[in-house]
Amino acid sequence: QVQLVESGGGLVQAGGSLRLSCAASGRFSRYAMGWFRQAPGKEREFVTRISWSGRSTDYADSVKGRFNISRDNAKNTVYLQMNSLKPEDTAVYYCVAGSWGNGPSEYGYWGQGTQATVSS
Repeated sequence: QVQLVESGGGLVQAGGSLRLSCAASGRFSRYAMGWFRQAPGKEREFVTRISWSGRSTDYADSVKGRFNISRDNAKNTVYLQMNSLKPEDTAVYYCVAGSWGNGPSEYGYWGQGTQATVSS
């Protein structure tokens, strides 16, 4: 069992940055981790993922070059650094844990979500 708690969301102007954190309990280091997001009226979408070792990462085209995912297995925490934010990045961001994949069904554990709002 893994429990995930996100933090770090908030309101920022376009071009700004936010850093999301996801604190995990349980056997954190066994799992690939990732972030999904869901904007109002839209389907949940893949943002990024990181392997259990941290050596492999993957990003959605829409965030490539602006977002960076990392993890600290000693602290049971995964981070999402979001730079050059755009209004279209506004969404609830969900931390996930599971197998290596970019579909929601690949991840059996989900956090409660944290809101990130980017104003224009």
